[in-house]
Amino acid sequence: MEQANILWADDEIDLLKPHILFLKEKGYEVATATNGDDALSLVQQAAFDIVFLDENMPGISGLETLSRMKEMYPSLPIVMITKSEEESIMEEAIGSKISDYLIKPVNPKQILLSLKKNLENKRLISEKATSGYQQEFRQISMRLSDNLDKDDWTDLYKKLIYWELELGGGADDSMAEILAVQKSEANSQFFRFVENNYLDWLNLQSHDAPLMSHHAFKDRVVPQLNEGPVYLFMIDNLRYDQWKVIQPFVTEYFRIEEEELYYSILPTATQYSRNAFFAGLMPSEIERRFPQMWKNDEEEGGKNMHEEDFLRAQLKRLGKDTKCSYHKITNLQKGKQLAENFANLSNNELNVIVYNFVDMLSHARTDMEVIRELADDEEAYRSLTVSWFRNSPLMEMLRKVAEQGAKIIITTDHGTVHVKEPSRMVGDRNTNTNLRYKQGKNMQYDPKKCFVVHDPKEAFLPQVNISQKFLFAKDNYFFVYPNNYNYYVKFYQNTFQHGGISMQEMLIPLITLSAR
Repeated sequence: MEQANILWADDEIDLLKPHILFLKEKGYEVATATNGDDALSLVQQAAFDIVFLDENMPGISGLETLSRMKEMYPSLPIVMITKSEEESIMEEAIGSKISDYLIKPVNPKQILLSLKKNLENKRLISEKATSGYQQEFRQISMRLSDNLDKDDWTDLYKKLIYWELELGGGADDSMAEILAVQKSEANSQFFRFVENNYLDWLNLQSHDAPLMSHHAFKDRVVPQLNEGPVYLFMIDNLRYDQWKVIQPFVTEYFRIEEEELYYSILPTATQYSRNAFFAGLMPSEIERRFPQMWKNDEEEGGKNMHEEDFLRAQLKRLGKDTKCSYHKITNLQKGKQLAENFANLSNNELNVIVYNFVDMLSHARTDMEVIRELADDEEAYRSLTVSWFRNSPLMEMLRKVAEQGAKIIITTDHGTVHVKEPSRMVGDRNTNTNLRYKQGKNMQYDPKKCFVVHDPKEAFLPQVNISQKFLFAKDNYFFVYPNNYNYYVKFYQNTFQHGGISMQEMLIPLITLSAR
């Protein structure tokens, strides 16, 4: 790394010559000033990477110099050095966004540590992350060759996401590429795991079935109702990695009691997985119990119009006479309205808020060129999620829940995967349009690229006709018809889709938190 240019302003600069010589021996360039006015003049004449600023100098004070420098160069790192340990001075300096605060007398090692912390922080973190992943790469590879169970897969996925976030934005692109290949291999193995076990889980032939969509509300939300009011936030399409990047903003106000991943049912699509969550039933069971409320893929009309009805029916079936509310937020205005009237919810035992932003972001990324450019890869997609979340009515709602001292559960109905590889298939006009799963009859497809359910009843899915099948795309494949094949491949490639089988779509977060 090219060594930094330092400005050191102190009225006793002559006493600091040993420190300055030490820094010059380390390769740093150091300019000096003995008062605030000279320091301000120097920062306007030359480009400095960092400033060491004495708090008590003749003329304008160090705090005033700090304030003026920040007005001119907001991103310039400034380290305040002072003899005073007064709390008010510390608070004012920190409030002015200093980068560090050192108490005199300082020694050269302290100065060097502050330089590395402020100027080489990203490089050192990146190098540490790269070294850590290199050491763990072999261990992860060996685990992928084992016979992993449902819990092993959630642990492995958490580990892969940990390293993806650690390596994100780092200088070592080659290591991030190696991780991407390992994650792809994991998804291939995960597909085989689901393909071999999914029907057994549903048909009670396996005692090792994971927690799935149709049991999550009963097993995780209902037990919390005995401990006071609960707010359930279902953020549609929220992947585990997206949860991890918004987690710091949530935990400013809440403590995590439990963080787990549960398995979305197939298809990993809102119509199926979210309805199953609120009904506590699989799709074919919903269709049988509520024939007027369930709509199949080929039918006209909204497919998620009766979630509140399903929720209340499940509570009644469980013997819970719970006073609850249900709100679905599909646009900014609805979010603002609910946030403004949030106090009205405080007397309910359960408040369910379904927030559709992340799902809308996923679809917008497909349909809108500007969103495609803003979120052209996984890291950018996460970043866009953070930008929305920090300034959303949802964040305001969470703050208000924290003020009430209530408990919250944050979860989702399914995730989404970055699709890259087309899989050619043929279907009739009644075949559904989803890119990650298909249901219909007389379909032609590549069986190596999808999980085929020949009898929908085995997967507790509605069966429209006797020859109907369901296809679920594996890994990062997406289904494309032969007509205008190249056009649709180009249009949908590198978009975020859901409905099929991948860790990103099926292993989804369910977080229980209490107010701080």
